[in-house]
Amino acid sequence: MPPVRDETFADLLAANEGYARRFSHRGLDGTAARKLAVLTCMDSRIDPLAMLALEPGDMKILRNAGARVTDEVLTTLVVATYLLGVERLMVIAHTNCRMTAADDDELRSAIRAAGGPSTDDLSYGTTPDLEASLRADVERVRSCERLAALRVGGFVYDIDTGRLSQAC
Repeated sequence: MPPVRDETFADLLAANEGYARRFSHRGLDGTAARKLAVLTCMDSRIDPLAMLALEPGDMKILRNAGARVTDEVLTTLVVATYLLGVERLMVIAHTNCRMTAADDDELRSAIRAAGGPSTDDLSYGTTPDLEASLRADVERVRSCERLAALRVGGFVYDIDTGRLSQAC
């Protein structure tokens, strides 16, 4: 298959060439060396490996808007637990999250105002209470029979200080 020529990603492919030349992670096992999975927000200010002083191969990283425990997250955790060596899960929400600044209707309106399509059929999982939703998400994992052996904790990452605190 010939390479695709699309300038949209040219800068990133060029950067990858340098990364590939220095690549040092050859031969890493696909399991989580630290037996850890982290669910956190997709917020680009969060660097899960650096935040926990870990390296590639140490953990499985799951990300979505708001660090919410969805059906897809539970499915992924089953795979991670039984096939990839995960025994612990950190659910990490963060301060100043867009998903706590508005409810679903306000988010839908903001998306439309930004030129996006109608998203009335989507549920975003917004919440006005970060810690309450974090506790509910942690409980959702803990109450999942398929994940009974998984140890779970809920944490809040402070975007302004880099500090992580356990909430539940």
